[in-house]
Amino acid sequence: MKSPGNKPRAGAVRKGRKGPQVGSGGQGRQALEGKKPTPKAVDRPYHPAGKRKAANERFEAAGGRKKAPDASAPQRPQTRRSPKSSDESEMVTGRNSVLEALRAKIPVTTLYMAARIEFDDRVKEILQIATSRGIPMLEVMRPELDRLAGFDSVHQGVALKVPPYEYAHPMELLEKTVSRGQVPLFVALDGITDPRNLGAIIRSVAAFGGQGVIVPQRRSVGLTASAWKTSAGAAARTPVAMASNLTQTIKAFKEQGVFVLGLDGGGDTMLPDLQLAREPVLIVVGSEGKGLSRLVTENCDAVVSIPISSGTESLNAGIATSVTLYEISKLRAASRRK
Repeated sequence: MKSPGNKPRAGAVRKGRKGPQVGSGGQGRQALEGKKPTPKAVDRPYHPAGKRKAANERFEAAGGRKKAPDASAPQRPQTRRSPKSSDESEMVTGRNSVLEALRAKIPVTTLYMAARIEFDDRVKEILQIATSRGIPMLEVMRPELDRLAGFDSVHQGVALKVPPYEYAHPMELLEKTVSRGQVPLFVALDGITDPRNLGAIIRSVAAFGGQGVIVPQRRSVGLTASAWKTSAGAAARTPVAMASNLTQTIKAFKEQGVFVLGLDGGGDTMLPDLQLAREPVLIVVGSEGKGLSRLVTENCDAVVSIPISSGTESLNAGIATSVTLYEISKLRAASRRK
């Protein structure tokens, strides 16, 4: 019989289904004591900061003269800019649009012409201007030109590749207009997404003596190839400005003494009765479906509508703007005759 002194210590041996198991012998104490402090990022060779530190040490060891940045210092995040691709360019198509763009001396990358194109006065002038400016010209087959211009575009055998449009600043346009002694007349778009409407509005602004068009940065159409085409070249003569916030731009125009005229089907005033249009005016046009937004409506000095027959639900935004510009041009012409 074993003596009490030889009795195994309680808990030294754990019994289970697999039989007796010997304890860890104190090795589990490290887990109870906690892990050691994590090395700094610069002391870990696999960490980007550690790699920068090693590169700095190699740089200094090689006798480098430039002082490399401190690897332990926080690095400022860098913005990666991808190079501009050819997809960012726009194609201006049609003989009138191409000719007006060349006359306005806008930046041009390439002139494309269809093989065996029928020459007229416009094509001759296009070739003359392109040759004098040293613009690269490529003769392509019509299927290839269809693909470049877009299969829904009527290119008439000519197309221009131009870089992305550089928008002006709205307040700079206003300052230039005032400095020239002109009465400001601008059109701003609120929620219009159809490029053909933009092109038609640009054309009307140019026809009735306006100085520019303003488009908001968000939820609005930009000056695309379709807008270029619809403007029939007027986009080369009429500047387009981009507003980061349309409501703030409207307020800034009002502070400069510009009368803000909202154009909406539910306006309180009929257009022919508006006499204040002789003064500096900013016309704000809403979309055909939703009209003017709430904030824009609240900041307009007046909201007018165009009288139309009851059988017609509404007018296209481009047509409504043209009618408004025509009425304003008549009022201003009448005031000048007095």
